[in-house]
Amino acid sequence: MKTTYTAADAAYLEQRQLRRHARVLHLWALGVGAVISGDFFGWNFGLAAGGFGGMLVAVVIVTLMYSGLCFSIAEMSPALPHTGGAYSFARTAMGPWGGYITGLAENMEYILTPAVIVVGIGGYLGAIFGTPREFAPLWWLACYAVFVALNVWGVELSFRFSVVITLAALAVLLVFWIGAMPHFDLARWSGDWFPVGGAGVLSAMPFALWFYLAIEQLPLAAEESHDPKRDMPRGLLWGLATLVLCAFLTLFLSAGIAPGAKAVGASSEPLFLGFQTIFGKGAGTRVLSLVACTGLIASFHTIIFAYGRQIYSLSRAGYFPRWLSVTHGQRRTPHRALVAGAALGFCAALAIHLTPQNSPVGAILLNMAVFGAVLAYILQMVSFLMLRSKFPLLERPYLSPLGRSGAILAMLIAAVTLLALFFNSEYNKGVWGAAVWFFLGILYFWLHARHRLILAPEEEFAAQAGEEA
Repeated sequence: MKTTYTAADAAYLEQRQLRRHARVLHLWALGVGAVISGDFFGWNFGLAAGGFGGMLVAVVIVTLMYSGLCFSIAEMSPALPHTGGAYSFARTAMGPWGGYITGLAENMEYILTPAVIVVGIGGYLGAIFGTPREFAPLWWLACYAVFVALNVWGVELSFRFSVVITLAALAVLLVFWIGAMPHFDLARWSGDWFPVGGAGVLSAMPFALWFYLAIEQLPLAAEESHDPKRDMPRGLLWGLATLVLCAFLTLFLSAGIAPGAKAVGASSEPLFLGFQTIFGKGAGTRVLSLVACTGLIASFHTIIFAYGRQIYSLSRAGYFPRWLSVTHGQRRTPHRALVAGAALGFCAALAIHLTPQNSPVGAILLNMAVFGAVLAYILQMVSFLMLRSKFPLLERPYLSPLGRSGAILAMLIAAVTLLALFFNSEYNKGVWGAAVWFFLGILYFWLHARHRLILAPEEEFAAQAGEEA
């Protein structure tokens, strides 16, 4: 379907500038920090869904998927170094419709993922301070207010905080891993490995993704990186290696100590249970659990960064309302996009919190976020394959060693996960809600936005690449 463009003048782009600051360490911290909360909260629901064995198999499969995905993105991101990330890959490969649909799916992922995490933060803080369940939305609101403000303050502070909080989160996990080893007895505490058979692997897949989900956000920092062509692949692949190690250590050591995999799978504060086993139930455990919130805070902060840049890039090109892409005059941060994303995420969490249901709020939101994520993964791998085919002469500073085979494997695993989301009766109402959200977003583009696109950097690059192909 036809789209209509308007050229971007100097004044338009002047109001939408970012500031370069990030280097390899910042990018590594941005990638690891975005995901590290998955070791603190969310993954454990996979133990309830599929048992320890089902979750273990799911984590192995998901690790293969993210390997193919990350190597493919490591090739595309330095070749297309724009803030749009997945949207810019798909825009160049598949045109405006492909770019928008990919960007919309990723937008859902990045709006809903902080909502999952803030529910986890509220759970930890509620357990530590003894606040009632009804108080949880106030914890969520306070967290959004603090960390949106931190991201608005400036990119330098955002990246420095990402490094510090990510290292702190890894230190907390290290304390847990070392402390858990003397108590480890997998045969005693892991329970029935496959309580629902092979179907448990599929049920556990969305939760296994939580060990890695959002590592792919790094290309969104391309216009704030000093040397994206060199640093982006390094930050991405070192981040993936860190997360693989964390995932397997956390899975085995959490399920292999008291109170056991079944209790951990039902908890909203799984690391809190682990610290109680290691250190007892005194005040020291509560202090450590408060420190354990660093993992959730690290991801919350860095994914707020991600959705701010993602909304900014789609808005700058006219896919979303243009006013959302205006940046702060002095700080050059996308403050409007940051506030808008926080409002959407908080409202989604609050709506589920206020709706009677039997499943944890965080688990429902998690499945909704995974819907957007795996859909975006499928479309990114299609983009990778099409870019290889349509633009063989495109400058590629880094080449994926897994090539087309890695992209196809990642795409197939993502497709199976997407289908599995609709067959889990405990969570699929939220997934159907996410599908309706996605459909309404496509309807908005068809009726309105496709007639009001702007020749932003991603759009101009894609048009020029098409002419040269």
